[in-house]
Amino acid sequence: MNTILSAQSIKREVDTKSGVLTILGDVSLELKAGESIAIQGASGSGKSTLLGVLAGLDIPQQGKVVIEGRDITELDEDQRAVLRANNVGFVFQSFYLIEDLTALENVALPLELFGHADPVSTATDWLERLGLADRIGHLPRQLSGGEQQRVALCRAFAVQPKILFADEPTANLDTVTAEAVLDQLFSLQRELNTSMVIATHDRALALRCDRVLQLQSGRLVSEA
Repeated sequence: MNTILSAQSIKREVDTKSGVLTILGDVSLELKAGESIAIQGASGSGKSTLLGVLAGLDIPQQGKVVIEGRDITELDEDQRAVLRANNVGFVFQSFYLIEDLTALENVALPLELFGHADPVSTATDWLERLGLADRIGHLPRQLSGGEQQRVALCRAFAVQPKILFADEPTANLDTVTAEAVLDQLFSLQRELNTSMVIATHDRALALRCDRVLQLQSGRLVSEA
């Protein structure tokens, strides 16, 4: 498999009143096309920060991140935004749906922004595909947590990203709902051959991935 993303010697620090705090220290990894990786670690170990750096939402003080052959640490914010639009999708713990938009509008919006020819029809197809045909016109507050996360999955996959980043995607869901959402997530990932990086405390979720990486105090210390 071809490498779609690589991180080399990533270091991310922040200044605090008590001195410099190392969030990520000398982290390196590779993600193959169609591969899924789980990143595990205690709260504060740097999982979310690592996702942000890998996705180009944040820039490390040292090291580089290469997506599809481009070193995103050498791009400005506008260039990184274009690269994300063409290559990256996101799923978050808190869903991050726009409260004043319906499920259909939440899924259609990024398609419109990316210049899709028929965003409404495509968004409708995705919502129907994930069993949300009768929730298309509902606002996020009218949806259950599982339904909101499925809308978020539709929004992420509708743009057909090459890489999907998921940050604790089931943390706000009950066990049964989380299992159903994960079944859909991994089914879509396999069907579309999407590469995926998931930050999670959930060991059962992590073990569904091809590889599990462990972060401790900002360092990649082991692989299970």
